[in-house]
Amino acid sequence: MSTVDNVNGSDLTARIHSIETGGAVDGPGIRYIVFFQGCQFKCIYCHNRDTWDFKGGEEVTVKKLMDEIVTYAPFFRASGGGVTASGGEASMQAKFVAELFRQVHAAGFNTCLDTNGGIRNYNKDVENLINETDTFLLDLKCMDDDLHREITGRSNSDTLAFARYLAAHNKKMWIRLVVVPTYTDSEDNARRMGEFVKELGDAVERVELLPYHEMGKHKWAFFNDPYKLNDIHPPKAEDMKRLKDILKEYHKEVY
Repeated sequence: MSTVDNVNGSDLTARIHSIETGGAVDGPGIRYIVFFQGCQFKCIYCHNRDTWDFKGGEEVTVKKLMDEIVTYAPFFRASGGGVTASGGEASMQAKFVAELFRQVHAAGFNTCLDTNGGIRNYNKDVENLINETDTFLLDLKCMDDDLHREITGRSNSDTLAFARYLAAHNKKMWIRLVVVPTYTDSEDNARRMGEFVKELGDAVERVELLPYHEMGKHKWAFFNDPYKLNDIHPPKAEDMKRLKDILKEYHKEVY
């Protein structure tokens, strides 16, 4: 584990959007999930559109979060759970999250980072965050770079490089794909992702397929932003199974 060199680490502040207690899908066991403000991706299907603004949300300290986190200790111990940083993109506030995770580890619980992997500057704060993260929930939006730019506004090169960096440093990953009909549900995308997962080797513990949903559409209307997927609906069960079967050719743990 790293040591964040801030003698008043508990006083560090960050801006968060919300907190979910009792989460059961964003990492092992029962999770305390902190959704951070700010994101460098602008995904056209984002269901947390209100997390994009770095100035939004509520300002909190590490101490404020830890005071609440420790109250869930019995649930963490019973389930093998812990704390997940999500967003938005939690790595954009790396110094804070690294210190939070350091204190979570000191309390005896595990940590997960739900991330798009769009990291370009591997500075000390990012290195500390990587060292303090037990499992990375890495969202691979799309393997085709042009389509990735259409979906997120950015190249996928940073994300792929980040995944390779994690694998080289023996960090555990859960690879995630949001299945969006006509965008990310092709056999080509699944097979290219399967080959990439295979390249990452034992660092990948599991692959998760997450069906696109429309629950965040109303948030786009609130911001007077056009929602480009009005004619796109959640994938059918048979399409989810088709992609799952393809990816199982490359990795045994696909969900």
